[in-house]
This record gives sequence, structure tokens and C-alpha cells, in this order.
Amino acid sequence: MLRTSFIRKNKEKVLLGLKKRNFEEINLIDEILILDKKKKIVQKVLNKILEKENNLSKKIGELISYDRNDNRNDRKVSAEIEFLKERSILLKGEKKNVNDKLKKVTLLLEEKLKKVPNIPDEKVKNKSEKNDILFQDGNIDCNIKNPLPHWELSKKFSLFDSNLGTKICGTGFSVFIGKGAKLQRSLIQYFLDKNIQASYKEYSLPYLINEKSGYYTGQIPDKEDQMYFIEKDNLYLIPTGEIPIMNCYRDKIFTYKDLPIRATTYTSCFRREAGSYGSKVRGLNRLHQFEKVEIIQISSRNSSPFLDEMILHVKNILKSLNLPFRIIRLNGSDLGFSSSITYDFEVYSMAQKKWLEVSSVSNCSDFQSNRLNLRYREITGDVKFCHTLNGSSLSLPRIMAALLENNQTEDKINIPRVLVPYTEFDHIN
Repeated sequence: MLRTSFIRKNKEKVLLGLKKRNFEEINLIDEILILDKKKKIVQKVLNKILEKENNLSKKIGELISYDRNDNRNDRKVSAEIEFLKERSILLKGEKKNVNDKLKKVTLLLEEKLKKVPNIPDEKVKNKSEKNDILFQDGNIDCNIKNPLPHWELSKKFSLFDSNLGTKICGTGFSVFIGKGAKLQRSLIQYFLDKNIQASYKEYSLPYLINEKSGYYTGQIPDKEDQMYFIEKDNLYLIPTGEIPIMNCYRDKIFTYKDLPIRATTYTSCFRREAGSYGSKVRGLNRLHQFEKVEIIQISSRNSSPFLDEMILHVKNILKSLNLPFRIIRLNGSDLGFSSSITYDFEVYSMAQKKWLEVSSVSNCSDFQSNRLNLRYREITGDVKFCHTLNGSSLSLPRIMAALLENNQTEDKINIPRVLVPYTEFDHIN
């Protein structure tokens, strides 16, 4: 969440950033500033009432003490005490009214603030400009004449079954079988091992979150319609492991030496993906439940080097799998709600002849930390909000699709060398 102090000091920067995003409710910024001013006025009135109340309490205490110490019941003193007590009762009534007004203004201000997304980094292009392709690696020429898409390969080699998923719960779900299940499990373990080797601490986390957890990381209310909701228990199924892992750190204050924090987790992820149709949902291209390994970092306000580190980490994993891939910096209109800058990784699908997104690495600056109340103490003693970063390392379904399609021959599918110790087989036939 953006702080009102930041918006007040950087109004033009905020407005320009929101235009980059194609954010339509620009009028919210003026409404926020008006409410913030109103809140300050009401707070001043409340402070004066509290000051009067404290002075009255102090005066009453002094008069009672004087009356007792003088060992006599002075009628004038008693009358003054009663008068001051009556004034105190009136002040309490005023205080309640002003407090109620302050709460109302504060809630209205928060409602408007939570609708405003993060401000894009200066490197991010405008909504009308194309996303920048920053890097591309690997050969996109196919080894065979007519490569089969992964859903056809699955039928040929019995790797996963979308019909079984539909039978069990509905469209958009898949059942992995035999070597297909082993390959997916091997990828998960390989990704986790690579992350742990890079000093990311592993977490095993709940797949259910409450509304507050989703709000703190920015998915609620922005992505609420895409999340599965269990009404009876007022809980949501997670759309990404980023939510529970970031919430492990909320309300913490780190020392400067503690940072950066690096963490990783493997979770199933659940997304409704409303409105998806056509070739985009064939096979593993888009599922309502999928597996993903996530990495996050929590850093000081100098977070750019840690973003570069995460990008390089994902880049090296994809290189090790010998998959053709590219890195794209998203423009303003494609950014997630909490992100200030995002780099997408896409692998090339030989059979589908298109690029498939397999990872997003984002820097959220201090946007999530403001909601999470996640801070650190600088060497000077000053307390600042941390910066939070997250990335997929990696998302499984489209990696699986690309591995199957890009490594097929006429009669088998070869397994990348780095995965063989995990799969315990070097090909599928």
C-alpha cells in the first residue's frame, strides 16, 4: 500500500506512474489527499480534547490531595471538584464523537488507499509501448519434422490424463501418472535443491489463507475473483506460495545485518482462471491447480542488486534444463497490483510454436511491507520499511510441456541430464 505521506510529497510522480499502468481511477488520489487532510484536522481536535481531559484529571487530583492534606472539608474546593468532574464528563462525550468521526474517516481513507496499485519503476515503459525482450537463449529449431504437442505426447506415453481430472473435479485439472508423476516430482525437488544451494531457506506452508493474509500481500481485493473461496470457513485456497511465505514475516522488525532474508517453498496453487478458452487451455497450458516452487527475498531499501540476483538465479536454472527461453520486462499495464517492476521468463514450445510464461520475478519495493508492517532498523537506528521481492523458481505445468515437446524424438522423450539423478531414468518410451 502506498503511504499518504508519499502520495502527498510525490503527487505528480504517483499520477504519472498510474497512467503508465493504465489505471483509470486517477480521481482516487485527490480523494485520498482530501481525506488525509480531513483526518489530520479531526486528529488535532481529538488531541486538544485529550489535552484538556488530562489537565482536568490533573487539576481534580491536585484539589482532592489539597482537601485531604488540609484535614478539612472545604466547600469551595468540593464545589470546584464537582464542577471539574462535570466538565470531564462532557469532554468524554465530545471525545467519543470525535473518535467515531476519526474512525470513519480513517476507514474511508484505507478503503480508497487499498484500491491504488504500486507505482512502476522508472525503467518500466508506458502502457502503449511493447514489453522489452532483454535476453534470449537456446535453439528454437525442432529436432524432428512434425513434433507432437505435449497433450498428444501424454496419450502416447501415458504421462498425464486431463479426462481423469475432469471426472474427479471438473475441467482445468489433470492427473499425472507413472513417469509423468515422477518427472513432475523430480522437477520440484531439483528446483528446491537449486534454491537451497543459493541460500534460500525452505518452508512447508499451509495451502489455505485468511482474508488478512491475502490483503497484506496485495491479492485481495485485486485478485479476489480469481481465488477459490471456502465460505463455511472464510478461507481462500492460495493462488501462489508468495502469500503464506510473506505472511510468515509480517509485523517483524529486522536489524540491517539480518537482511536480505531468502526463503523458498513448494506449494500447489489454485486459480479459477475465469474466461480462459481455446488453445491456451489445452493440456498443461492453463490449469486451475498446478505446482510451483517460489522464492522470495526481503531486503533493505537498496533492493535492485537482489532483484538482479533473483533474475540470474532463475536464468541459470533454465539454462541447466537446456530449454530455449527469453526474459521480458513488462510494461506498466501488465504489472501485477503490488509490483513496481516485473521480469517474465518464457520458454519456447516447439510443437505449439509459441512462447510460454514459466516465471515472473518482481520487486514490490515497500508496497507489501506497508501492509505487512515489515520493517528493519538501520545502523543509524532509524526504522524503515523493507523491500519485498518474489519469483517463480519455477512454475511446473509449462516447464513440463516444454520439456516433453522439445526433447521428443520419433519414439521417445529424452530427459535433461541434470534431472536424471532425480528421475532415475534418462528417457521416456
